Amino acid sequence: MLRKLLYGGGVCAAALLALSVSAEAKRARCFTTDDGYFACTYRAIDDAGSFRISAPGYPTYVLEIDAPGFAYGYVNLGSRNVPLPGQYVRSRDDGACWSNPQTNTKLCAW
Repeated sequence: MLRKLLYGGGVCAAALLALSVSAEAKRARCFTTDDGYFACTYRAIDDAGSFRISAPGYPTYVLEIDAPGFAYGYVNLGSRNVPLPGQYVRSRDDGACWSNPQTNTKLCAW
């Protein structure tokens, strides 16, 4: 569903910047509504808690913290960085998960 909502969007400078910032990568287990569970690499990209998850064969996702508990997302689809529609909210039940109530999508990294 995430990818279906994306193809109308354009490249966002913030996503390009977020994808270029690097920190120490950590192995993680990830979940997205489109892809289910998969082994991934988690990389923090700023002090606010923004992060990037990536894995071979899967899109790279970036969540950029806008305010505590709220974020905007981006996905890399090969040669394009595309903003995810709507705002993501951190889960109260599992702080590793972020949900978008507008699109009923979820992204987690443990």
